[in-house]
Amino acid sequence: MRKVLSLMIVTGALMVSACNTIEGAGRDVSSAGDAVSGAADGSK
Repeated sequence: MRKVLSLMIVTGALMVSACNTIEGAGRDVSSAGDAVSGAADGSK
């Protein structure tokens, strides 16, 4: 029972930290998309 509880706690902690990482990656992708969009609008 202790192993299962420990595994659940570790898994939960990893999921929370992964959300922060994915959020940061999403911001980077969004920023790159905005830059490409701005460059495309500037070349018209």
